Amino acid sequence: MYPIFRMAKEVIKNRNAEPLPLLGVHVSHHRCWPWDLDFWMELNNGRTLTIYDLGRIPLSMRMGLASALQKNKWGMTIAGSSVRYRKRVRMFDRVEIRSRAVGWDDRFIYLVQSMWRDGDCTSQALYRSAVTDKNGIVAPTRVLAALNAEMQSPELPDWVKNWIAAEDSRIWPPEM
Repeated sequence: MYPIFRMAKEVIKNRNAEPLPLLGVHVSHHRCWPWDLDFWMELNNGRTLTIYDLGRIPLSMRMGLASALQKNKWGMTIAGSSVRYRKRVRMFDRVEIRSRAVGWDDRFIYLVQSMWRDGDCTSQALYRSAVTDKNGIVAPTRVLAALNAEMQSPELPDWVKNWIAAEDSRIWPPEM
């Protein structure tokens, strides 16, 4: 089940937070509850992605993106993701999530999130996100114009460019 109350808490908590620049970092703190666990008594990999939502939505609010989405009747979707898991998160562990945009191309905005416990990174996620309207993907240049932030993307890190290249070489639709 989606953590609606946890999301509501984050939205309320961050509704008046200081605005962030387009490439700013949103930091949030969360607890691993018993219902977040898998059979091995650690944070479930799928729930990790859901908890990352608790950082991405306030990030979009603080960047002004949530308002632009609402004003223009746009939506936002995740068009791809890659997660690296490295340390276990156990019941009642408190984690810090750092969320930020790292750049964009002609179709997608790339976001990176990392989860930290006691100074150690437990996981990191890279997302290819897209703003959408009734006609499909909205170009990031239009999104930036709506944010009054017309600027060039910083150069994407090599590891992000390599992931994009790998995704572009992936067969779609997959073979049956």
